[in-house]
Amino acid sequence: MRMWLHDELRKIESHLVTFLQVTAERAEREVDHVMPGYTHLQRAQPVRWSHLLLSHALAFATDLERLREVEKRVNRSPLGCGALAGNPFGIDRDMMAKELGFDGLLWNSMGAVADRDFVAETLQWGSMLMMHISRWAEDLIIYSTAEFGFVRLADAYSTGSSLMPQKKNPDSLELLRGKSGRVFGQMTGFMTTLKGLPSTYNKDLQESWEVMLDSVKTVSDSVQIATGVLATMEIRPELMRAALDPFMLATDIADYLVRKGVPFRETHHISGRVVALSEKTNKPMNELSYEQLKSVDARFERDIAEYFDYDRSVEMRSARGGTSKSCVLEQIKVLRQMLEN
Repeated sequence: MRMWLHDELRKIESHLVTFLQVTAERAEREVDHVMPGYTHLQRAQPVRWSHLLLSHALAFATDLERLREVEKRVNRSPLGCGALAGNPFGIDRDMMAKELGFDGLLWNSMGAVADRDFVAETLQWGSMLMMHISRWAEDLIIYSTAEFGFVRLADAYSTGSSLMPQKKNPDSLELLRGKSGRVFGQMTGFMTTLKGLPSTYNKDLQESWEVMLDSVKTVSDSVQIATGVLATMEIRPELMRAALDPFMLATDIADYLVRKGVPFRETHHISGRVVALSEKTNKPMNELSYEQLKSVDARFERDIAEYFDYDRSVEMRSARGGTSKSCVLEQIKVLRQMLEN
C-alpha cells in the first residue's frame, strides 16, 4: 500500500507542478489586464486578472508543500514488524527499507500493523486540495456566465444544452466542484471507521483500500482536467475593464485624503459622502465637478481628478502581496521558486 501510494503521490505532484506552471505562464502573459475584485460577490476594488489567478495558485502551491510532507510520512517501511510483535530472525529492516526505496522505518511493530494514518492523511490532503479546486472552479463558473463574460471555456471542456442550443455549460468545472464532495466524504467516512478501533490489526482496516484507490484517482484526474481547462480558456479583457465601476475607487478617495494628512477614520466617512452625492445626483463619481467634491470636504484639491483612474489604483497597491504590476511579477517569481523547491 505504501509503495503504491508513494508512487501515485509523486505522479500527482508532477501534475500539480504542471498546473501551477501553466498558471504562472498565464499570469505573466496577461499581467496588464485589470478587472473588478470582489468581496461578498460585490464589486470592491480594481485588481489585475493575474492577481486573481495567483490568489488561487499560491493556495495550490501551499498544497504542493503539504503533499511533499505527506510523501515523507507515507514512505516509511513496516516490513519486519510481523503480525504485531516483531520479527524473531534478526532481519535487517534498514537494508530492506533502503532496497525498496523507503526513507525510513516505522519504529513500533504494534503501531506499524495498525497504522493507516498515511491513508487518512492522504485523504485529508486530497480534501484540502479539492476544496481549493472547487473554489477555483466556482470563480471561473461565475466569470463564464453571460452576466460577467470575463472568460470563455474551450469547447473540449464545456457542453451545449440538450434543450437550449444557445447555451455553453461549464461542465468540466461543475464536475470538479462536485468531485470535491466525493473526496470529502471518503475522508470523513474513513476517519469514522478508524476512531473506534482497538490496538493493532482489525479487519475494519481493509476499508482503507477502496477509499485510497478512488480518492487518489479522483484527485489525480481533477488536477489534470483543471490544467486542461486553464490552458485552453480564453479571457475577455475588454469585458473585464467594462465591468469596472467608479464606485470601486471610493477607497482611493479616502487614501487621497490620508496623503493630505486627514486621519483614515475621517476619510472613510468623507468618501462615503462622495458616494452618497454620486447616487443622489445620478452622476458617476468621476464625473462629479471639483466644486461638488469641494462641497463635501474643503480639503479636496484639483489633483483629486488624477485618482479616478483604474490603472493608477492598481499600481498604488504596491506593498508586497498587492496588485501592482511589480507585486504581481514578484508573486510569480515566488510561485516558481516554490515549484523548484
